[in-house]
Amino acid sequence: MFENCEILNNQAIELASHGEYEEAIACFKRAITMEKDNYLLWYNLGITYRDAGDLEAATAALQKAYLIKPEDESLLESLTTIYYTIENFPEAFRYASEALSINPDNYRVWNTLGVLYFNQSDFETACEAFEQAVARNPYYYDALYNLRDCYEELGNETGADECEKRMKEIPFHD
Repeated sequence: MFENCEILNNQAIELASHGEYEEAIACFKRAITMEKDNYLLWYNLGITYRDAGDLEAATAALQKAYLIKPEDESLLESLTTIYYTIENFPEAFRYASEALSINPDNYRVWNTLGVLYFNQSDFETACEAFEQAVARNPYYYDALYNLRDCYEELGNETGADECEKRMKEIPFHD
């Protein structure tokens, strides 16, 4: 059978979706030997390493994707999240800022930025970021949840109650 990058990429995604990470990683690596400058292969490899729990390898693969296509919004989101997870907050802040400079309406990045500030105990700035996320997507449960917690930290009972009320109005959330 003829082997090409697209087939290998699709096969790897399918394997990863079933938790077969070693096999998926092998497919991505094989595809990368054919197209070493294909940022999507590096990105998918990074996500697969992340899902497999190898955050060091995930970071390295995502960084290679970033060198090829630094303006990719999903990639910047993933880098923000991975650097937050490994507690490299300066890098997490950097990539969140880059992502928001590309798309200031990305409510998921605003939420992640709020989480970063919250974990630094900068509750005022965290609230501002969560408010930006909710302003862009009033039905984003995670941001409402985080904003409620932030308001509670600041003693804003009215704000926390309003968030709680709005969260109950969202029938389904992930």
